[in-house]
Amino acid sequence: MGGGCKIYQSARATSWQAVLEGDSSVSQTLVLNATYDPLGVVAERRALILVLNQRATMVESSGEVLHYSGGEVFLPSVVKLNKFIRIPYRHSVPLSRRALFARDHGRCVYCGATAASIDHVIPRSRGGQHSWENVVSACHRCNHQKADKTLKEIGWRLRTIPREPVGAAWRILGTGRPDARWLTYLEPYGAEPLTSTAASA
Repeated sequence: MGGGCKIYQSARATSWQAVLEGDSSVSQTLVLNATYDPLGVVAERRALILVLNQRATMVESSGEVLHYSGGEVFLPSVVKLNKFIRIPYRHSVPLSRRALFARDHGRCVYCGATAASIDHVIPRSRGGQHSWENVVSACHRCNHQKADKTLKEIGWRLRTIPREPVGAAWRILGTGRPDARWLTYLEPYGAEPLTSTAASA
């Protein structure tokens, strides 16, 4: 976060309302409900505005400091809403590359090497579905060797059985790059401790 980023007060804003200008950061912040249930991930900029407008409280700092004409402010890594919001029940966890790598701990399910791609256990050309139960993390070597063959045809076995992960935390893992500070708040809701490989996938 560069020192050139500034907070400018809007003529119509209260003393705590601010608009960030010149912020090119793509860092993200975990948003918790008032009950500490994980809700989602927003841009750091959006999270800071929530805090300054007293709609949320910073729970964890990212360690980054934003300097502006009137002083400085810490940027949040985790914020908690000050008022509880009710959200509709979501039945399934979205299947994404990030969430898939997190589920498989960033490892190839065929050989255990570092995963670099995804693979359909039953190839799509053979009628396989794009679902949690049929998509796995794989290294480039295994993905290339397996191609459009079935496991029975090449005599391979899965190291783990692919299943849809359970818990609200997995919706968070699929939407952005997990921050180590988030895990304390995500683990009670289904997330397992992530390896560095899974976190950076």
